[in-house]
Amino acid sequence: MSVKKLLLVGFLLSAMLPMLMMTLLTFFEARTVLREEIVRDMQTRANAAAHQVDDMMFERLQNIVSWSRLEVMDEVVIGDFDKRLSKFLNELKVSYRGVYQSIYVVNNQNVVVASSEPAEIGKPAHAVSLWQQIIFANRTVRLYQLAEQKLPMASDISDVNQQKVGTLWVVFDWRAITKILDNTENQGSAAALMNMDATTPETRMLAETKHWKKIIEAHDISVDSATPPTAEPQIFNWVVSIAQYRSVVMAPVHRMGYMFILLLIVTGVLAAVFAVPLSARITKPLAELTDYASRFMRSSQGAPPAVEGPAEVRALSTAFGKMMDDLSLSKENLTRAAKLAVAGEMAAAMSHEIRTPLGILRSSAQVLAREKGLSVEGQEVVAFINMETERLNKLVSTLVDSARPRQPEFALHDIVPLVEHAVAMLRMQANKKDVNLAMMVENRAETGSIIVECDAEQITQVLLNLLLNAIQVLPTGGQVAVSIIDAQQHVVISVADNGAGVTEAQKEQIFDPFFTQRPGGIGLGLAVSKQIVTAHFGSLTVQKSTLATSGADFRVQLPKRQLLGDA
Repeated sequence: MSVKKLLLVGFLLSAMLPMLMMTLLTFFEARTVLREEIVRDMQTRANAAAHQVDDMMFERLQNIVSWSRLEVMDEVVIGDFDKRLSKFLNELKVSYRGVYQSIYVVNNQNVVVASSEPAEIGKPAHAVSLWQQIIFANRTVRLYQLAEQKLPMASDISDVNQQKVGTLWVVFDWRAITKILDNTENQGSAAALMNMDATTPETRMLAETKHWKKIIEAHDISVDSATPPTAEPQIFNWVVSIAQYRSVVMAPVHRMGYMFILLLIVTGVLAAVFAVPLSARITKPLAELTDYASRFMRSSQGAPPAVEGPAEVRALSTAFGKMMDDLSLSKENLTRAAKLAVAGEMAAAMSHEIRTPLGILRSSAQVLAREKGLSVEGQEVVAFINMETERLNKLVSTLVDSARPRQPEFALHDIVPLVEHAVAMLRMQANKKDVNLAMMVENRAETGSIIVECDAEQITQVLLNLLLNAIQVLPTGGQVAVSIIDAQQHVVISVADNGAGVTEAQKEQIFDPFFTQRPGGIGLGLAVSKQIVTAHFGSLTVQKSTLATSGADFRVQLPKRQLLGDA
């Protein structure tokens, strides 16, 4: 299968599979969350309704107990002769605005002596069945069977001798409870009040809304009110139950599912529309890049392809072109390195042939210098011969070191005496040019020693090269500062001057062989020093000096320990 077809299939799969998985996961997660949220809302409404019912019944108990203790109730003894008690009961009924259907007082003969309904006075009280007795505020309150939305409640009236003289009756309008349940309803839900102490379904149900039986028979979602934690026992063991149609609960989830299915279809169509030209746009630069690579392998020539396509393909084309340029540059560097290696071998071979006549010249000059009859001019010529042969011998030694540098012989040395020794060796030469040569040590440990694993002879050679270069390039009255900076894992040796400094262009080639800024120099000192420091797994860099606005600061950084095993 071609790359174009693979990309087309990949685009479609990458667009559809994540969307399908996300749709399914979102649908099931949303369904669970929504169901839990609806159940939590139903639980909250049930608890609120149960609290309202408890408050309603508590207020009714409080009313009947407090009213039975009023002084006006003593009128029952004289049969409410002046109708003052009946008037009071009527005012109570009116003030509570339909909460009570009737309020009346009966004597011990069970005859109504005062009532909010004048027609009931003088008649025997209706016989009703006792439901339960409740002790409230040290008084016994009797609740009778609920019938026709009426809940009769009674509490005895006592005289000052705590003797029963009558009974206060209130008929609570049970529709107030039903109204509380109605207020909890919303779309597709119903509520009911149940007595958990009842033993039969008929006596368990106390009140219900219109659609309760229809919804509960459908076995849909229902919750009961939770009894709040309290230290006092509950007066009524009643719970409010709320039920709701499952179809109503899950309707938003179903609508969301249909939207996701539509989104999947639209996504598939759009992915197919955009995938074809997009895959072609990606594969075209890849094909051009492949053709360029084939031409380069055949002839190492050819124009690079145009950088086009997506950002990743453009980056690949750019990186591939850079890689080809680097390969060409590497080939040139390898050719140059091979030539330098041949030149180094030739320098090593020639040095052996040059040193022999140099030794003869030096010996001859020394013999001539011992002649007693040698003239002043002859002595001067002999001195020139000695000086030039010595210079040539040093040049040959430098060429040999540059061609075949010696591997360092590592040992533990205190770097401070090494630097002090190098400074002392060139102190006289610095004094001749009136150059101030100073040395200091920073961050030295309490022991006073800075132990470095190095080749003492090679590091001394590096320090002499750097110091000698600084002294030679400085004018009379210049300044050279040598600093040793002690760190935890390495040490830095700084050789700074206040001379002309090194330009940015010169920094790129200052460590190349045969590059020099000093007339008469051969340009091998810094190159050899760079090789030695690199062999010590350190670094040799140049930066701007802090002694002046223009000077140079050569810094040698050496590790304190050579981790040869890890290398």
